[in-house]
Amino acid sequence: PVMIKKKYNEIIEHLKKDLGIRKKIDVIRAGLRLLEKDAERLNRIKRWKHATKLVVKYGDEAQINKEFRQHSRLKST
Repeated sequence: PVMIKKKYNEIIEHLKKDLGIRKKIDVIRAGLRLLEKDAERLNRIKRWKHATKLVVKYGDEAQINKEFRQHSRLKST
């Protein structure tokens, strides 16, 4: 069991009521999902910034493709 401070318990109860969620754990899970999505978004932004730096630095498509080939989801077989 997780010990929750009174202040946070009140917030969770309020969210349960507003969102129509039945259990405290479901409120916490929903919050964790949002945090996970935010972390994924931040990682995408980080990769995009890296990609734009490479484009500016190299401007050479072959070099850029070489740099990102190792991260490709579509691996050639």
